[in-house]
Amino acid sequence: MRSNTKIGIVVRDDLAAWQRLNVTAFLSGAVAGGDPSLIGEPYEDASGNRYLPMFVQPVLVYAASAGQLAAVHARAVARDDIRAAVYIEDMFKTGNDADNRATVLARASDGLPLVGLALHGPRNPVDKILKGLPLHP
Repeated sequence: MRSNTKIGIVVRDDLAAWQRLNVTAFLSGAVAGGDPSLIGEPYEDASGNRYLPMFVQPVLVYAASAGQLAAVHARAVARDDIRAAVYIEDMFKTGNDADNRATVLARASDGLPLVGLALHGPRNPVDKILKGLPLHP
């Protein structure tokens, strides 16, 4: 069944591999925390081992330059029907959630040194916001 919403994560294309994975993981957690209905039921294998539940719809990961990421951010925050999460360069230097939030709070929206962005919302608007970005290789 195709969902009428979409989850998209955009990661800056000049990051080290570990940074791209870290940013994607954190932003996925933000989407999950922002809308519990996106999470399905726990998994279980035939041996009786239980596993954590996952998203009920695909998560698409895109690559973007710093300029493209800033443009996606501007389009996303201009809409009321899109929920977004950000990850900025400063967060690589912190070690906890409180400090992460403080780094974002210290910057104006148009001055965020973005390295990643997650979006969740209706499929068509998310597609328009992400138009032209390639899927992450």
